[in-house]
Amino acid sequence: MKRLAFRMKVFPGKEEEYKKRHDAIWPELSTLLKDSGIEDYSIFLDEKDRSLFGVLKVEDVFKMEELPHQPIMKKWWSYMKDIMETNEDHSPVSIPLTEIFYLP
Repeated sequence: MKRLAFRMKVFPGKEEEYKKRHDAIWPELSTLLKDSGIEDYSIFLDEKDRSLFGVLKVEDVFKMEELPHQPIMKKWWSYMKDIMETNEDHSPVSIPLTEIFYLP
């Protein structure tokens, strides 16, 4: 099991909407993530600069590379593009973070 972390950013004033949408995550998206081997997935908000910090565990990192090609993932990204920084394909601007310390 590999742990991954990344940083994203929500637009000013859209923090509550971001949380609201994730509180009602689509069941088919949740199933896709779990079927891709993702578990123990959390996203935290730094209210000072609206940075989002995501951390998850995944069985096979290569299975995650298939996610951007899944229709439900593309639909979710389109749904979220109005409240967060995104790339041209509407995927979130996501910056991988390097693990420095871990206390299991």
